[in-house]
Amino acid sequence: MFGDWGHGICLLLATLYFIFREKKLSSQKLGDITEMAFSGRYVIMMMAIFSIYTGLIYNEFFSVPLELFGQSAYGCRDQSCRDASTAGLVKVRATYPFGLDPKWHGSRSELPFLNSMKMKMSILIGVAQMNLGIIISYFNAKFFGDNINIWYQFVPQIIFLNSLFGYLSLLIIVKWCTGSQADLYHVMIYMFLSPTDDLDDNQLFFGQKFFQILLLLSALAAVPWMLFPKPFLLKKQHEEVCSIFLKCICCYNSFVKNIVNSIFPKCLVQRFQGQSYARLDSSDYPPEIEPHSVSHNHEEFEFSEVFVHQLIHTIEFVLGAVSNTASYLRLWALSLAHSELASVFYDKVLLLAWGYNSIVARSIGLIVFISATVGVLLVMETLSAFLHALRLHWVEFQNKFYVGDGYKFFPFSFASLGEDDE
Repeated sequence: MFGDWGHGICLLLATLYFIFREKKLSSQKLGDITEMAFSGRYVIMMMAIFSIYTGLIYNEFFSVPLELFGQSAYGCRDQSCRDASTAGLVKVRATYPFGLDPKWHGSRSELPFLNSMKMKMSILIGVAQMNLGIIISYFNAKFFGDNINIWYQFVPQIIFLNSLFGYLSLLIIVKWCTGSQADLYHVMIYMFLSPTDDLDDNQLFFGQKFFQILLLLSALAAVPWMLFPKPFLLKKQHEEVCSIFLKCICCYNSFVKNIVNSIFPKCLVQRFQGQSYARLDSSDYPPEIEPHSVSHNHEEFEFSEVFVHQLIHTIEFVLGAVSNTASYLRLWALSLAHSELASVFYDKVLLLAWGYNSIVARSIGLIVFISATVGVLLVMETLSAFLHALRLHWVEFQNKFYVGDGYKFFPFSFASLGEDDE
C-alpha cells in the first residue's frame, strides 16, 4: 500500500532518529502525535523497511522510475519513436531482472497494467495469509488435543478456501508464467454457472474442466463437513464424560457403604439427644444420582445451542471466504492511490514549477512539493496504510484462529522490567 522506496527511506530516517535518541526522548515530555509515533517507532521502522521493498518492486522513487537493476528490456522501433505508448516499443534485450520495467511508467498502458498486476498480487497475498491463519488454527487444536476441530474444522476449511480462491491463485500464476490471454473472471464465474461447458480460449492447462468440477464438488462437500459432524460428536463426547462421572460416583457410594457397615457391624439403637442411630442399610442411602442430575451438576450442554453456534460459524466462514478475499483488494486500491498522488505532486507541482526560469517560482514549487510529500504522503498515507493493514490482520487473518479464551493479555513494556530482567 505504501510502495515507494523514496518515501520509505524518509520514513526509515525518521524512525532511526527516534530509536537512536530514545533514552533522551523518553525522559522528555512530547506532544500527543509525537508521543504516539515515538511509542510505535519499531513498528514504523518495519513498515519503512517493507515500503522500501515494495517500492523497489514497483520501481518508484518519489514516483520516478530508475534503472537500478539494469537497462529496460524495451526500446523504440526506430530513432523517431516518441510515442508514449508501449505499442511503439519492442523488446530488445532480456527481461528487467527485478521489479517493474521503467518503460511502463509514463506510457498510456501504465494504469491498466498496474491495475492488473496489483490486483492479482493482492489476491495472492490475501489467500496466502488466510491459509496461514487456518494453519495456525490447526496448531491451536493440536496443542489442546482437540481432534474434533482438526478433522471437522481445519480440514474442511482448508479444502473450501483452496478449492475456490486457492485455485484462483493458481490460475493467476499460470497466466503470468504462460502469458495466456484467458479471462479469469469468465473462468471463475462459469465454474459455478456452467461447470461442464467447454473452456475454449480460457483453458490454461490440460484437464482444467475436470479439475474444476472436482474442486467445485470438494467445496460443496466441505460445507456439510463443517456443519453437521462436530455438534453430534460433541454431544457424544459429553455423554461419555457424564457416564464416566456417574460410574465414579456410584463406585464412591458403594465404597462409603462398605466402610460404614464395617464400623457398625450390629444393629444398634441408641437414643442420644432425641436422635436414633441404626446400622446403615442400602435403603438408608440416598438414591442413585440420575444421569440428568449429573449432567446438570457437572456441566450444562445444550445441543441446540451448540448446533446453532456451529451453523453461524459455518455460514460466517463460507461468506467470509468471499468477502475477506475481496477485502484484500484494499492493498491494490491504496497502493494505486499512493502512486497516483505521488505522480501528481511530482508532475503537476515540482516539474511545472521547474519549467519556469525563475528562482522564486522554483523555490515555491519545491516548498509546496516537500510540504505535500511530508503532510499527505508521509503522514496521512502512512496512517491510512497502517490502519488498513491493522484491520486486515485483526479481521481477515485472526478470525481464522483467534478465540479470545485463556489468560488475560498483558502487553510487553520496557518500563515494567526490573533490573534483574534487564
